[in-house]
Amino acid sequence: MNDLIKQLQRVDQRIGYLIHIKDNADWGNLAEFQEKAEQLKDAIFDLDNAEFSARLEKLEDSVRFLEERCEEGLTSMERVRIVRSPLRFSLKDILENVYEEHTELGGEGEANIDPALVVAKANIVRRIKKKPYTSPVMIIGQEVGHGEEFRNGGSCKPWGNEKAMRYMKVAETEGIPIHFYIFTPGSYPVEEYPGAAQQIARNLYTMTKLRVPMISVISEGGSGGAEAVGLSDFRLMFSHGYYSVISPEGAAAIEGRVREGEKVSPNLIERCARQLNITAADNLRLGTIDRIIQEPPLGAKTDDFAFFARIRSEIIRATDEVVLKTKSVRGFRSYEVKRKKAESPDEAPQIDIPWDLGPKETERLLRARSRKYRNMSMQSFGVINIPAENMFKSLYSASEKLWYTFRYDVLKNQHKQMQKTLKEVSGEGTALVNRLVAPFASVHSKIFVQDEKKRVSAAISPAIAAQAAGDYCIIPDPLELTDTYTSPLANEDRTVTCPNAEKHGCQDLWIPDLYGEFCGVCENCGYHFPLEYQWYLKNVFDPGSVRIFNNEIFSRNPLNYEGFDERLKAARSRTGMGSANLTFDAKVKDIHLVVTMLFSDFRNGTVGSAEGEKFVRACDRARRKKRPLLAYVHTTGGIRIQEGTLGVAQMPKCTMAVREYIDSGGLYIVVYDNNSYAGPVASFLGCSPYQFAIRSSRIGFAGPRVIRETTGIDIPPDYHDARNALKRGHIQGITDRRDFRRHLYQVMQTMGSPSLYYR
Repeated sequence: MNDLIKQLQRVDQRIGYLIHIKDNADWGNLAEFQEKAEQLKDAIFDLDNAEFSARLEKLEDSVRFLEERCEEGLTSMERVRIVRSPLRFSLKDILENVYEEHTELGGEGEANIDPALVVAKANIVRRIKKKPYTSPVMIIGQEVGHGEEFRNGGSCKPWGNEKAMRYMKVAETEGIPIHFYIFTPGSYPVEEYPGAAQQIARNLYTMTKLRVPMISVISEGGSGGAEAVGLSDFRLMFSHGYYSVISPEGAAAIEGRVREGEKVSPNLIERCARQLNITAADNLRLGTIDRIIQEPPLGAKTDDFAFFARIRSEIIRATDEVVLKTKSVRGFRSYEVKRKKAESPDEAPQIDIPWDLGPKETERLLRARSRKYRNMSMQSFGVINIPAENMFKSLYSASEKLWYTFRYDVLKNQHKQMQKTLKEVSGEGTALVNRLVAPFASVHSKIFVQDEKKRVSAAISPAIAAQAAGDYCIIPDPLELTDTYTSPLANEDRTVTCPNAEKHGCQDLWIPDLYGEFCGVCENCGYHFPLEYQWYLKNVFDPGSVRIFNNEIFSRNPLNYEGFDERLKAARSRTGMGSANLTFDAKVKDIHLVVTMLFSDFRNGTVGSAEGEKFVRACDRARRKKRPLLAYVHTTGGIRIQEGTLGVAQMPKCTMAVREYIDSGGLYIVVYDNNSYAGPVASFLGCSPYQFAIRSSRIGFAGPRVIRETTGIDIPPDYHDARNALKRGHIQGITDRRDFRRHLYQVMQTMGSPSLYYR
């Protein structure tokens, strides 16, 4: 009888699980089956074993039939509910069932800097020629916990992601592979140091060039939180998991323009989940993952031990494949790995593939990783194709690359080496000569020094004499704003009140003066009113020096998101631009630089595949020409949700380009203006060593509403202000808009490596 009672409990649990997935007890008469299960519980001692067993068997057959029907027609939102179920397996289950033994690092359980992020050193057993071999690996991932509230549902705080980065470097030092497991709805949006966005950016920057194989496995991947431990050489995903730029509920709130506190329509949530292309099959088709790990029907649970054996097989196979690509001799072993996969997918390949890499193999690993992310989302943006022009551009680019390589990598390096040698010889010669003539110099100085002073005082330059007499000659300052453009906002004949008027007693400002002479700055308190991006384009850079490139690339609707084609068309018509990223060559005084500018007029400066590709090409151009790279952020609202994970892929893709540019000796400067939030700040902007902000700008990971809804904390109005970002160490300085040109020139003169063309 005890066995029958346990069987009944399992059936009742399965009914509850189906109700959870469907979010509806009326589907398939689930409410009626649940009632029958309750009746059987009440009649346990009233029925004999045979009758009880017969009724239970009939109920179980009905539930099994509904499970099959449910699996056949699973929607995107139902997969999200599967992932969020408390019955689903977690990282702890994987550690206990996939790896032989493990030791948690950086804390354990609740005694942890961030219990949502688990790091463990573990061993995994591989069978090679029927003999067991133990290989050490580093495990890093989010832990949602089975009812453990202190785990925060897998939402990592910034210090948790910092812990992950620290142990990534430990794995690199020890030369062992890293296995990432992603179980997060997103990062915890707080700005306290090290900051949610800035720490994700640091993680991505570190992972781009980690010198060990990295494999990531996605169960629940929520945007930036997933990317914090998601950049890898091979990306796996569970068949019933989801990977998305934003939660379906969040997307529905934006699409439906739902006010805070209002309920979002379930139908709109379902529609957004479908349009975001969040399932494993969707992501495999889009190229954002490499392979799917099949789960049992309706998703794996904590007691699906056969599934854990499959995970073990897939993670070993993925690591083998990554390592094999770095080997000089690999043909037969690569064939054997593929053959074993086809014959017995649930068994790990029994092939001798050492996971430790030599120097040359490491270089191949890094090159393959760079190519992987460089080629992501390449089919997701549009390009205006003019065959003759494209051929000319290709030839020009190739010849330009040869010229700059010869000029800076060959001639300049030789010149530097020669100068260094001459300085060494000159220094030695000077020391010798000084030693020999020291006695004579001493006598000379005593005899002739007074006469020399008299002659110098008599030979004062006319300019100095004129200044002494008060007759000054005014010389134009080349670093003043060029003042070649006045904002159209200055055309209104009215006054405006400064937002700080009550606090600082500011007088009302006449708009022609405010947006003309004052450059949009309150003369009393220094508050910066927003200005259009054209003001910076015309006034910061030398007149006539701006040369736009990449203009043939434009944003598309790669997911066929409903209604988005019309919105893109309206943005193009309004701005005359094809994307939210403007890339151009420019000049400030005597220094040439490459600029990438995210501006608000086009879809609020959101980043999609086109914007990411233009940014990467700007990095390549700056690296080729040895020029400084300026990322001026007029405004960015984050990653474009209508492009789904194709937009998310721009975070690692662009960060990879930044890392390669900086490693080549480049100077990467980021300047924030107005509002800068979310994915771009948490990746290719936030990883810059030189980040500055225009006064009165706001910088952060998530807006006030998202923070309130996620954390329950009502943040102060100045939480995201540039001054607070400076206090937290997220940026390195704040500049007045009127001093932007001067400050930019100063930064380019004093920062960066000797590899820049003008050094």
